[in-house]
Formats: sequence, C-alpha cells, structure tokens
Amino acid sequence: MAEILPGVHQVEGVDPSPDFSTHVYLVKDKGSNWTLIDTGLPGAHAAIFAYLSKIKVEPTAVKHVLVTHLHRDHTGSLKAIAAQTHARTFAHWLEAAFIANDPKYEGPGSPPAEPFTVDERLKDGDTVDAAGGLIAYHTPGHTPGHTAYYQPERKLLFSGDLFFGGGTDTATLTPPEYTQHSGSAQVSARRMSQLSVDSLLTYHGGPLLRHGGAAVRKLVEGFR
Repeated sequence: MAEILPGVHQVEGVDPSPDFSTHVYLVKDKGSNWTLIDTGLPGAHAAIFAYLSKIKVEPTAVKHVLVTHLHRDHTGSLKAIAAQTHARTFAHWLEAAFIANDPKYEGPGSPPAEPFTVDERLKDGDTVDAAGGLIAYHTPGHTPGHTAYYQPERKLLFSGDLFFGGGTDTATLTPPEYTQHSGSAQVSARRMSQLSVDSLLTYHGGPLLRHGGAAVRKLVEGFR
C-alpha cells in the first residue's frame, strides 16, 4: 500500500496470506527519523527492512517502535527489528510483562514467540515524542494492556486490535473468540468514540482513512 497518508506508510509485504491482513505502520518523525507501530509476525522483519530499503530509509532512522499489544502477529519481529534499528521500544506496562514472558500469557490469541524486554513501559495518558507526538490510551478488552496511540494534531488513531476495519466506512470490534473480555473492549471503544478522529488506522482490515471517528461512533451506538 505504501504511503497512505502524508508521512504514514502501510508497510508492504508483511501479510502472511491473502486472507490475513496485518497492517504495520511506518510514520515520519522529526527530521529524518521514523516510528514503527507494531512489528508483524515472526519473519516479517525481512519485509519491513525491504520496504525501508525501497523508500531509501536506513534501518537506524527508525528511532521508536511502539507495540499495541502482546499477540504474536504484533510482536513477532520485535526482537529482530530492535536489534537492527537500535530503536527504543514501547508498550503498556501490563503488556510489557507478558511480552517479557513474566508471567506467561494464557489468554486468547497467540502469545509472543520469544520473550523481549521493552525499553519504556507506558501507562494510560502518557505521551510519546514520536510520529509527531502520540498519546497512549489504555484500551483493555482484546488483551489486558492493549494500547491505542492517538496523534491529536492530525486526528490519527492507531487502534491496534481494538477495532477491525470492515470496508471504507465500517468498524467492528475484534471477534469475541480472540478477545479476553468483550465488555471491557466495549468500554474502551466508547472512550475512543469521544476522540476527534479522521483516520482510523486498524491493524486488521481497513484502514479507514476518512471519517474513522464516525465509524467508531456508529459502532458504539449499536452497543445500546
């Protein structure tokens, strides 16, 4: 998909099959720096580095790697990417514990393929000086420490697996069979519906580049 918004790239080649879309986002930062949001399945680092080469970005220009949650399709290439880019890595403090396999995660979805210790453990409301300035919102439900990252100036919401994109104007919650607690996911979705969002940058399906907030509000109205 390449550059889907100014300075926002959807990395090509990370999908394991035509039936399973995984959207790893690369976002332009200050100067020549870049931020990566999620890392794909084990082995996806090869496609990520190939894409960086294609757009003439050195791996060491990636200064931040933000993880939305612990599942293997998001953390599978975290260790390999951190080793080559030397980027600082970020995750919510709950997810960071499970990513480090301390304790082992036993909920729905695949746990990390190997333990990894992130550099920065976030809490709700923390700001990250990356991708033009991001706010970390704790959005539990899919996993205990699931986190969405919001860029208020451009009204971008990197929603991880809180939402699935279902076409050009539709958002859904992640299916219950992959979610630790569906009620918490609904509460998180209601909270995100209060944000002013233009682009809803989901990890599976979508993304919704326009009217993302309207799609979230429509979804939330259906909870009643």
